[in-house]
Parts: sequence; structure tokens; C-alpha cells
Amino acid sequence: MNRNVSAVPTPPAWLTPLLAAACGLVVANLYYAQPLAGPISQSLGLSPQLAGLIVTMTQVGYGLGLLLIVPLGDLLENRRLVTAQIVAVTAALLLAAFSTHALPFLAAAWLIGIGSVAVQVMVPFAAHFAPEHMRGQVVGNVMSGLMFGIMLARPVASFVADLLSWHAVFALSAAVMVLLATVLWRTLPERRPEQRIGYLALLASLGRLWRNTPALRRRALYQACLFAAFSLFWTVTPLLLASPAFGLSQSGIALFALVGVAGALCAPVAGRLADRGLTRAGSATAMVLVAAAFALTHLAPAGSHTALTLLVLAGVVLDAGVTANLVLGQRLIYMLGAEQRSRLNGLYMATFFAGGAIGSTLGAWAYAHGGWTLASSIGLALPLAALLYFSTEARQECAAT
Repeated sequence: MNRNVSAVPTPPAWLTPLLAAACGLVVANLYYAQPLAGPISQSLGLSPQLAGLIVTMTQVGYGLGLLLIVPLGDLLENRRLVTAQIVAVTAALLLAAFSTHALPFLAAAWLIGIGSVAVQVMVPFAAHFAPEHMRGQVVGNVMSGLMFGIMLARPVASFVADLLSWHAVFALSAAVMVLLATVLWRTLPERRPEQRIGYLALLASLGRLWRNTPALRRRALYQACLFAAFSLFWTVTPLLLASPAFGLSQSGIALFALVGVAGALCAPVAGRLADRGLTRAGSATAMVLVAAAFALTHLAPAGSHTALTLLVLAGVVLDAGVTANLVLGQRLIYMLGAEQRSRLNGLYMATFFAGGAIGSTLGAWAYAHGGWTLASSIGLALPLAALLYFSTEARQECAAT
């Protein structure tokens, strides 16, 4: 089999679904610990005040990986880079699975975050193999797999932990990663970037790309606002559903988390819209959808069956809007140059991932001080801020034409 990229002018039929599945399986590692923070902290002897480190260490690792590892996709052969990262994730998962003390587990969580940025090498990798007229479709299909992984990770972790233990969640994922690394190594085509600069020069170029690429800055900040709203919603709604108003069990909350999977189905649709030149219209619609999701939650008294139904609908609408805008943004920035695609993707992802971390923090604080009313008000303000910023782009473009 000839593995050279030049021999693959269009994506083989199996490449896109393989990368979509791989992205979903790898990114899930970032989210397994979130619903298990309580049991893990108790098992490892962490105080309730420090239980948040279980999630935070993974987020810190992922953020560092986006800036320090993902740019290597513009420098190193991509197949080797991806499989090496998955091998690293496997080792970290095994360390987490067999940890009996807090320090080794927290170190493992940090390494899981760093290694899981393999997904952000695979997405631009898929774009490299897609012809211009269908690049959005390919990116959308791969991103649908990634979003499925994000939304399924929490309920899967909850169910496996209930049946076996939290240790089993990480051990089973490690076994899956071994199989995945083997498949990717044996089947992915090679892609050798043409960059010949050193690693430090590669990192130094990130600041220049951010300063000189207004389209990247805009798309990253739009998505940062929407992803902050996304993180706020999924941080706060489990607390709301467990409150006396709804009184759902952990299993009920896990089932609620599954509703977000429906929103991931819009990723391929968003990619096709981008291929048809409808990025601006799609972006505006996505921002309105995210704002509408929070408004929906106030149309019925808290605790009623109608309110629960509206929360479910809000989760679907919210995830659809956030996923669509993510794909539309990626499709646009991938047009800015194949030789810098991984760095652009790293900057894009790091920016909106920071927005997500801010959203989670704001959501927890707001819910503690003002309940769902305050938290949802902030959630509503975030997409409206993105829409306001987006309107300045529209005015500038209209003036230019």
C-alpha cells in the first residue's frame, strides 16, 4: 500500500468514518472523570475542596497540548504523531486505572489531557485529504464523531462505574486505545508536512499567526462564547436536576446527558452548508440557537414535567448550535493555508477551550449564588455577545462591498 499523501487526492471511503470514530474514542478520555469526581476523590483520599483537581488537571493538560503538541502536525509526519499520542494516552489511562493515591492519579489526569490532543491533529489531517468542494462535509463528519464522544463519555462512565468500578472505566478505555493505535498505524496514509523549521520557531510563529489572521481571531472568539455557554449548561444542569425541584437520581442525570448526542448530528449538515458558501448565515443561526436554548428553560415552572421536557429540548438545541458553529469555523480556518493548518487549529481550539473553562467556573459560581436564574442569564448573555461581535463583521463586509 502506498502511504504517501500525494497518492490520495480524495479521501478513501473508509478514512472519514475511521477518523470520526477515532476522534470520538480519544476525546472521551477527557470526560470520563467528570461524573466520577466524587467516588474517585473519596477512594483516593482527596478532600471535597480538592476534588475539582480531578477534572482541572485534565483540562490543564489538554490546554497545554493544544499549544505545544498540536502545532507539531505542521512539522512531523502525522500518522506517527497521532499513534504516538494515543500510546501516551494508553499509558496514562493505565496509571489512572491502577492508582490508589491522589498524586499518581492527578499526574495521570494531566497526561491524559496532553495525549488526548491527538484528536486535534486528526481533524486537520482529514481536511488535508479532502478536496476543496467537500472539505466542510469531511470536517463535519469527523467532528460529529468527536461530539458523539464528548456527549457519550459521561453517561458511559457513570454506567460502567455503577456496574464495575471507576478503575474499570480507565482500564477498559486503555484496552480500546491499544486497539485503536494498532488500527490507525496499520491503515492511515502518511502525511509529511513541508515545513522545515525548528520546534521553537514553530511555537514562536503562533503569536504571529494570531496577530495576522483576523478571521482566526473572530472565529475563535465566537466559538469561545458559545463553548462557554455549552460548558455552563452541562456543568449546572446536573446540579439543577439533582436539586429538590427535579430530584433525579444519578442514573436519571446520566440519561439526560444522552440527549446532547442528538445535537452532534448537525455537524455534517453544518459542513455541507459551509461547502455551499453559507458560513455567515449558518453562524448567525447557530448563535441564535444557543441563545434560544437558555430562553426555553424559562417557559415552564421549575420541577414540572414540562420544564424537564424543555430542558431536554434546550440541551439538543444548544449542542446543535455549538457543534454547527464549531464546524463552520474549522472549515473557514482550514482554507487559510495547508502548511499552517495544525497551528491554526491549535490556536482556535485553545481559545474556545479557555472559554469553556471560564463558562464552567462561572456556571458553578452563579448557580451557588443565584440558582438557575442567574446561571441561565449568563448563559444567554454569552451567545448574544458573540452575535453582537458577529454583527460588526457583517457591517464591515457590507461596507467593503
